[in-house]
Amino acid sequence: MVEVEATLTRACVAEGLIPAESGEAILAVLADPASFDLGAITAEAGNHATPVVPLVRELRARVAPEHREYVHLGATSQDIVDTAAMLVARRALGFVIDDARAAARACAVLAAEHRDTVMSGRTLLQQALPTSFGLRAAGWLTAISTPLKGLEGVVTFALAVQMGGPVGTRPPAVAGLMAAELGLIDPVMPWHTDRSRIVDLGATLAMLCGALGKIARDVSLLAQTEVAELREGAEGRGGSSAMPHKRNSVAAVSVLACTRRTPGLVATLLASMEQEHERAAGAWQAEWGTLGELLSLTGSAAAWARDLLENLEVDAGRMRANLDTLAKAGVAEAASPAEHLAGATELIDRALGDFNG
Repeated sequence: MVEVEATLTRACVAEGLIPAESGEAILAVLADPASFDLGAITAEAGNHATPVVPLVRELRARVAPEHREYVHLGATSQDIVDTAAMLVARRALGFVIDDARAAARACAVLAAEHRDTVMSGRTLLQQALPTSFGLRAAGWLTAISTPLKGLEGVVTFALAVQMGGPVGTRPPAVAGLMAAELGLIDPVMPWHTDRSRIVDLGATLAMLCGALGKIARDVSLLAQTEVAELREGAEGRGGSSAMPHKRNSVAAVSVLACTRRTPGLVATLLASMEQEHERAAGAWQAEWGTLGELLSLTGSAAAWARDLLENLEVDAGRMRANLDTLAKAGVAEAASPAEHLAGATELIDRALGDFNG
Protein backbone atom coordinates (compact mmCIF):
# COMPACT_ATOMS: atom_id res chain seq x y z
CA MET A 1 0.00 0.00 0.00
CA VAL A 2 2.91 2.34 0.72
CA GLU A 3 4.30 1.58 -2.72
CA VAL A 4 0.95 2.40 -4.32
CA GLU A 5 0.73 5.70 -2.41
CA ALA A 6 4.23 6.60 -3.60
CA THR A 7 3.36 5.76 -7.21
CA LEU A 8 0.17 7.81 -6.91
CA THR A 9 2.19 10.78 -5.64
CA ARG A 10 4.67 10.58 -8.52
CA ALA A 11 1.85 10.33 -11.06
CA CYS A 12 0.10 13.36 -9.59
CA VAL A 13 3.33 15.36 -9.67
CA ALA A 14 3.81 14.40 -13.33
CA GLU A 15 0.26 15.55 -14.10
CA GLY A 16 0.80 18.87 -12.30
CA LEU A 17 -1.70 18.03 -9.57
CA ILE A 18 0.88 18.13 -6.76
CA PRO A 19 3.66 20.73 -6.46
CA ALA A 20 7.09 19.17 -6.83
CA GLU A 21 8.13 20.29 -3.34
CA SER A 22 5.09 18.64 -1.76
CA GLY A 23 5.67 15.50 -3.79
CA GLU A 24 9.26 15.27 -2.56
CA ALA A 25 8.15 15.70 1.05
CA ILE A 26 5.53 12.96 0.78
CA LEU A 27 7.86 10.59 -1.06
CA ALA A 28 10.56 11.07 1.58
CA VAL A 29 8.20 9.61 4.20
CA LEU A 30 7.00 6.81 1.88
CA ALA A 31 10.58 5.81 1.05
CA ASP A 32 10.79 3.68 4.20
CA PRO A 33 7.71 1.42 4.51
CA ALA A 34 9.16 -0.23 7.62
CA SER A 35 8.96 3.08 9.47
CA PHE A 36 5.16 2.93 9.54
CA ASP A 37 3.55 1.51 12.68
CA LEU A 38 2.01 -1.64 11.24
CA GLY A 39 0.59 -2.70 14.59
CA ALA A 40 -1.22 0.60 15.08
CA ILE A 41 -2.48 0.62 11.50
CA THR A 42 -3.78 -2.93 11.87
CA ALA A 43 -5.50 -2.18 15.17
CA GLU A 44 -7.12 0.99 13.85
CA ALA A 45 -8.26 -0.65 10.60
CA GLY A 46 -11.15 -2.25 12.48
CA ASN A 47 -12.62 1.17 13.16
CA HIS A 48 -12.84 1.98 9.45
CA ALA A 49 -13.27 -1.36 7.63
CA THR A 50 -10.05 -0.55 5.78
CA PRO A 51 -6.37 -0.22 6.68
CA VAL A 52 -5.95 2.74 4.33
CA VAL A 53 -7.54 5.31 6.65
CA PRO A 54 -4.99 4.85 9.47
CA LEU A 55 -2.16 4.54 6.92
CA VAL A 56 -3.05 7.87 5.33
CA ARG A 57 -3.59 9.46 8.74
CA GLU A 58 -0.08 8.47 9.82
CA LEU A 59 1.37 9.67 6.50
CA ARG A 60 -0.29 13.07 6.85
CA ALA A 61 0.92 13.40 10.41
CA ARG A 62 4.51 12.86 9.29
CA VAL A 63 4.64 15.56 6.61
CA ALA A 64 4.61 19.31 7.16
CA PRO A 65 1.15 20.95 7.33
CA GLU A 66 1.55 22.69 3.96
CA HIS A 67 1.91 19.32 2.21
CA ARG A 68 -0.90 17.37 3.86
CA GLU A 69 -3.64 18.25 1.40
CA TYR A 70 -1.67 16.47 -1.33
CA VAL A 71 -1.38 13.14 0.50
CA HIS A 72 -3.53 10.40 -1.09
CA LEU A 73 -4.73 12.98 -3.60
CA GLY A 74 -7.97 12.06 -5.37
CA ALA A 75 -7.82 8.41 -4.33
CA THR A 76 -10.20 6.30 -2.31
CA SER A 77 -9.30 3.46 0.05
CA GLN A 78 -10.36 0.85 -2.48
CA ASP A 79 -7.97 2.29 -5.08
CA ILE A 80 -5.05 1.65 -2.76
CA VAL A 81 -6.15 -1.79 -1.49
CA ASP A 82 -7.09 -3.15 -4.93
CA THR A 83 -3.87 -1.95 -6.57
CA ALA A 84 -1.81 -3.32 -3.67
CA ALA A 85 -3.63 -6.65 -4.03
CA MET A 86 -2.71 -6.72 -7.72
CA LEU A 87 0.95 -6.11 -6.85
CA VAL A 88 0.91 -8.88 -4.26
CA ALA A 89 -0.76 -11.24 -6.73
CA ARG A 90 1.73 -10.47 -9.52
CA ARG A 91 4.71 -11.11 -7.27
CA ALA A 92 3.22 -14.26 -5.78
CA LEU A 93 2.30 -15.58 -9.23
CA GLY A 94 5.93 -15.36 -10.28
CA PHE A 95 6.77 -18.06 -7.73
CA VAL A 96 3.61 -20.09 -8.43
CA ILE A 97 4.24 -20.12 -12.17
CA ASP A 98 7.91 -21.04 -11.75
CA ASP A 99 7.08 -24.01 -9.52
CA ALA A 100 4.15 -25.13 -11.65
CA ARG A 101 6.29 -24.98 -14.79
CA ALA A 102 9.02 -27.00 -13.06
CA ALA A 103 6.40 -29.57 -12.00
CA ALA A 104 5.20 -29.75 -15.61
CA ARG A 105 8.78 -30.25 -16.81
CA ALA A 106 9.18 -33.10 -14.35
CA CYS A 107 6.02 -34.67 -15.79
CA ALA A 108 7.46 -34.30 -19.28
CA VAL A 109 10.63 -36.09 -18.20
CA LEU A 110 8.61 -38.92 -16.66
CA ALA A 111 6.45 -39.20 -19.77
CA ALA A 112 9.49 -39.47 -22.05
CA GLU A 113 11.38 -41.89 -19.82
CA HIS A 114 8.41 -44.19 -19.21
CA ARG A 115 6.63 -44.19 -22.54
CA ASP A 116 7.16 -47.98 -22.66
CA THR A 117 6.67 -48.69 -18.95
CA VAL A 118 3.47 -50.68 -18.94
CA MET A 119 1.07 -50.64 -16.02
CA SER A 120 -2.52 -51.39 -15.29
CA GLY A 121 -5.00 -48.65 -15.93
CA ARG A 122 -7.59 -48.29 -13.20
CA THR A 123 -11.20 -47.21 -13.47
CA LEU A 124 -13.51 -46.90 -10.46
CA LEU A 125 -10.45 -47.93 -8.39
CA GLN A 126 -10.34 -51.34 -10.11
CA GLN A 127 -7.73 -52.70 -12.52
CA ALA A 128 -9.00 -52.14 -16.04
CA LEU A 129 -6.79 -52.50 -19.14
CA PRO A 130 -3.09 -51.89 -19.82
CA THR A 131 -1.72 -48.39 -20.21
CA SER A 132 1.72 -46.91 -19.72
CA PHE A 133 3.09 -44.80 -16.92
CA GLY A 134 4.38 -42.45 -19.60
CA LEU A 135 0.79 -41.79 -20.66
CA ARG A 136 -0.21 -41.20 -17.04
CA ALA A 137 2.59 -38.65 -16.69
CA ALA A 138 1.65 -37.03 -20.00
CA GLY A 139 -1.87 -36.62 -18.67
CA TRP A 140 -0.48 -34.90 -15.59
CA LEU A 141 1.57 -32.66 -17.86
CA THR A 142 -1.40 -31.44 -19.89
CA ALA A 143 -3.50 -31.02 -16.74
CA ILE A 144 -0.91 -28.61 -15.32
CA SER A 145 -0.30 -26.86 -18.64
CA THR A 146 -3.85 -25.56 -19.06
CA PRO A 147 -4.09 -23.53 -15.82
CA LEU A 148 -0.43 -22.59 -16.18
CA LYS A 149 -1.25 -20.87 -19.47
CA GLY A 150 -4.26 -19.36 -17.75
CA LEU A 151 -2.13 -17.84 -14.99
CA GLU A 152 0.25 -16.39 -17.55
CA GLY A 153 -2.79 -14.84 -19.22
CA VAL A 154 -4.01 -13.44 -15.89
CA VAL A 155 -0.67 -11.69 -15.41
CA THR A 156 -0.85 -10.23 -18.91
CA PHE A 157 -4.52 -9.24 -19.09
CA ALA A 158 -6.17 -9.19 -15.64
CA LEU A 159 -3.88 -7.63 -13.04
CA ALA A 160 -4.85 -3.98 -13.32
CA VAL A 161 -4.38 -0.70 -11.50
CA GLN A 162 -7.37 0.66 -9.62
CA MET A 163 -7.58 4.46 -9.48
CA GLY A 164 -11.14 5.63 -10.00
CA GLY A 165 -11.45 7.95 -7.03
CA PRO A 166 -14.37 7.99 -4.58
CA VAL A 167 -17.10 6.96 -7.06
CA GLY A 168 -15.15 5.93 -10.16
CA THR A 169 -15.18 9.27 -11.99
CA ARG A 170 -11.49 10.13 -11.88
CA PRO A 171 -9.98 10.85 -15.34
CA PRO A 172 -7.71 7.99 -16.48
CA ALA A 173 -4.40 9.83 -16.88
CA VAL A 174 -3.13 9.16 -13.34
CA ALA A 175 -4.10 5.49 -13.56
CA GLY A 176 -2.20 5.17 -16.83
CA LEU A 177 0.98 6.61 -15.35
CA MET A 178 0.68 4.36 -12.31
CA ALA A 179 0.11 1.27 -14.45
CA ALA A 180 3.24 2.00 -16.47
CA GLU A 181 5.37 2.37 -13.34
CA LEU A 182 3.95 -0.61 -11.46
CA GLY A 183 3.89 -2.99 -14.42
CA LEU A 184 0.13 -3.51 -14.17
CA ILE A 185 -2.67 -3.20 -16.73
CA ASP A 186 -4.20 0.20 -17.41
CA PRO A 187 -7.91 -0.71 -17.33
CA VAL A 188 -10.50 0.81 -19.66
CA MET A 189 -12.52 1.84 -16.61
CA PRO A 190 -12.25 1.62 -12.83
CA TRP A 191 -13.43 -1.78 -11.63
CA HIS A 192 -14.55 -1.01 -8.08
CA THR A 193 -17.63 -3.24 -8.28
CA ASP A 194 -16.69 -5.32 -11.33
CA ARG A 195 -14.81 -8.13 -9.63
CA SER A 196 -14.28 -10.33 -12.68
CA ARG A 197 -10.51 -9.76 -12.45
CA ILE A 198 -10.42 -11.15 -8.94
CA VAL A 199 -12.59 -14.12 -9.86
CA ASP A 200 -10.47 -14.81 -12.95
CA LEU A 201 -7.37 -14.90 -10.76
CA GLY A 202 -8.98 -16.99 -8.03
CA ALA A 203 -10.59 -19.50 -10.37
CA THR A 204 -7.37 -20.04 -12.32
CA LEU A 205 -5.45 -20.58 -9.09
CA ALA A 206 -8.06 -23.13 -8.05
CA MET A 207 -7.85 -24.86 -11.44
CA LEU A 208 -4.12 -25.30 -10.96
CA CYS A 209 -4.77 -26.64 -7.47
CA GLY A 210 -7.26 -29.12 -8.90
CA ALA A 211 -4.68 -30.39 -11.40
CA LEU A 212 -2.01 -30.70 -8.72
CA GLY A 213 -4.46 -32.41 -6.37
CA LYS A 214 -5.26 -35.04 -9.00
CA ILE A 215 -1.55 -35.81 -9.37
CA ALA A 216 -1.05 -36.01 -5.62
CA ARG A 217 -4.04 -38.32 -5.26
CA ASP A 218 -2.72 -40.61 -7.99
CA VAL A 219 0.65 -40.81 -6.26
CA SER A 220 -0.89 -41.50 -2.86
CA LEU A 221 -2.93 -44.36 -4.32
CA LEU A 222 -0.09 -45.85 -6.33
CA ALA A 223 2.22 -45.62 -3.31
CA GLN A 224 -0.04 -47.79 -1.12
CA THR A 225 1.76 -50.84 0.25
CA GLU A 226 -0.48 -53.23 -1.68
CA VAL A 227 0.20 -51.37 -4.96
CA ALA A 228 3.73 -50.01 -4.45
CA GLU A 229 4.20 -48.74 -7.99
CA LEU A 230 5.38 -45.27 -6.96
CA ARG A 231 7.15 -43.78 -3.96
CA GLU A 232 8.46 -40.40 -2.96
CA GLY A 233 12.21 -40.27 -3.22
CA ALA A 234 13.14 -37.42 -0.85
CA GLU A 235 15.48 -38.73 1.85
CA GLY A 236 14.57 -38.57 5.52
CA ARG A 237 10.90 -37.89 4.90
CA GLY A 238 7.72 -39.82 5.59
CA GLY A 239 8.40 -41.43 8.93
CA SER A 240 5.66 -42.26 11.43
CA SER A 241 5.84 -41.45 15.14
CA ALA A 242 4.24 -44.77 16.06
CA MET A 243 5.00 -47.12 13.15
CA PRO A 244 8.65 -47.01 12.04
CA HIS A 245 8.06 -49.35 9.13
CA LYS A 246 5.93 -46.77 7.30
CA ARG A 247 7.05 -44.39 4.56
CA ASN A 248 4.26 -41.88 4.18
CA SER A 249 3.70 -39.84 1.01
CA VAL A 250 4.41 -36.51 2.64
CA ALA A 251 4.61 -34.31 -0.45
CA ALA A 252 1.40 -35.75 -1.88
CA VAL A 253 -0.37 -35.31 1.44
CA SER A 254 0.85 -31.72 1.68
CA VAL A 255 -0.41 -30.91 -1.82
CA LEU A 256 -3.80 -32.38 -0.98
CA ALA A 257 -4.00 -30.50 2.32
CA CYS A 258 -3.66 -27.26 0.34
CA THR A 259 -5.86 -28.09 -2.62
CA ARG A 260 -8.74 -29.39 -0.52
CA ARG A 261 -9.31 -25.88 0.83
CA THR A 262 -9.43 -23.94 -2.44
CA PRO A 263 -12.93 -24.67 -3.82
CA GLY A 264 -14.65 -22.98 -0.89
CA LEU A 265 -12.41 -19.94 -1.23
CA VAL A 266 -13.31 -19.55 -4.91
CA ALA A 267 -16.98 -19.87 -3.98
CA THR A 268 -16.51 -16.89 -1.66
CA LEU A 269 -15.00 -14.83 -4.49
CA LEU A 270 -17.87 -15.77 -6.80
CA ALA A 271 -20.43 -14.87 -4.16
CA SER A 272 -18.67 -11.53 -3.66
CA MET A 273 -19.23 -10.48 -7.28
CA GLU A 274 -22.64 -9.14 -6.32
CA GLN A 275 -21.74 -5.67 -5.05
CA GLU A 276 -23.81 -2.59 -4.27
CA HIS A 277 -23.67 0.52 -6.46
CA GLU A 278 -20.19 2.12 -6.53
CA ARG A 279 -18.77 0.49 -3.39
CA ALA A 280 -19.58 -2.85 -1.78
CA ALA A 281 -20.61 -3.17 1.83
CA GLY A 282 -18.90 -6.38 2.92
CA ALA A 283 -18.41 -8.29 -0.32
CA TRP A 284 -15.25 -6.41 -1.29
CA GLN A 285 -13.84 -6.75 2.21
CA ALA A 286 -14.52 -10.50 2.12
CA GLU A 287 -12.09 -10.84 -0.78
CA TRP A 288 -9.00 -9.72 1.13
CA GLY A 289 -8.24 -12.73 3.28
CA THR A 290 -9.80 -15.07 0.72
CA LEU A 291 -7.48 -14.04 -2.09
CA GLY A 292 -4.46 -14.07 0.22
CA GLU A 293 -5.25 -17.63 1.28
CA LEU A 294 -5.69 -18.74 -2.33
CA LEU A 295 -2.30 -17.34 -3.30
CA SER A 296 -0.63 -18.90 -0.27
CA LEU A 297 -2.25 -22.32 -0.68
CA THR A 298 -1.60 -22.48 -4.42
CA GLY A 299 2.00 -21.40 -3.93
CA SER A 300 2.50 -24.11 -1.32
CA ALA A 301 0.76 -26.75 -3.44
CA ALA A 302 2.88 -25.88 -6.48
CA ALA A 303 6.10 -26.02 -4.48
CA TRP A 304 5.19 -29.38 -2.94
CA ALA A 305 4.09 -30.76 -6.31
CA ARG A 306 7.42 -29.76 -7.83
CA ASP A 307 9.21 -31.53 -5.00
CA LEU A 308 7.00 -34.59 -5.42
CA LEU A 309 7.46 -34.94 -9.17
CA GLU A 310 11.16 -34.12 -9.31
CA ASN A 311 11.88 -36.82 -6.71
CA LEU A 312 9.32 -39.42 -7.73
CA GLU A 313 10.56 -43.02 -7.89
CA VAL A 314 8.87 -45.35 -10.38
CA ASP A 315 8.93 -49.11 -9.83
CA ALA A 316 8.48 -50.47 -13.35
CA GLY A 317 8.88 -54.05 -12.16
CA ARG A 318 6.05 -53.72 -9.69
CA MET A 319 3.86 -52.12 -12.35
CA ARG A 320 4.46 -55.10 -14.62
CA ALA A 321 3.84 -57.56 -11.79
CA ASN A 322 0.52 -55.92 -10.94
CA LEU A 323 -0.44 -55.96 -14.60
CA ASP A 324 0.32 -59.68 -14.73
CA THR A 325 -2.52 -60.31 -12.31
CA LEU A 326 -4.84 -59.18 -15.09
CA ALA A 327 -3.23 -61.62 -17.51
CA LYS A 328 -3.68 -64.43 -14.99
CA ALA A 329 -7.33 -63.42 -14.74
CA GLY A 330 -7.69 -64.03 -18.46
CA VAL A 331 -7.59 -60.44 -19.75
CA ALA A 332 -6.00 -60.97 -23.17
CA GLU A 333 -4.74 -57.39 -23.55
CA ALA A 334 -2.68 -57.72 -20.37
CA ALA A 335 -0.75 -60.68 -21.72
CA SER A 336 0.76 -58.65 -24.58
CA PRO A 337 0.12 -54.97 -23.69
CA ALA A 338 2.58 -53.49 -26.19
CA GLU A 339 0.29 -54.46 -29.06
CA HIS A 340 -2.48 -52.32 -27.58
CA LEU A 341 -0.51 -49.19 -26.63
CA ALA A 342 0.32 -47.63 -29.99
CA GLY A 343 -2.24 -44.94 -29.32
CA ALA A 344 -0.67 -44.18 -25.96
CA THR A 345 2.70 -43.57 -27.57
CA GLU A 346 1.18 -41.19 -30.09
CA LEU A 347 -0.64 -39.30 -27.33
CA ILE A 348 2.56 -38.95 -25.30
CA ASP A 349 4.31 -37.45 -28.32
CA ARG A 350 1.46 -34.99 -28.80
CA ALA A 351 1.57 -33.94 -25.14
CA LEU A 352 5.34 -33.45 -25.20
CA GLY A 353 5.13 -31.55 -28.47
CA ASP A 354 2.46 -29.23 -27.09
CA PHE A 355 4.39 -28.42 -23.93
CA ASN A 356 6.56 -25.32 -24.16
CA GLY A 357 8.34 -25.48 -20.83
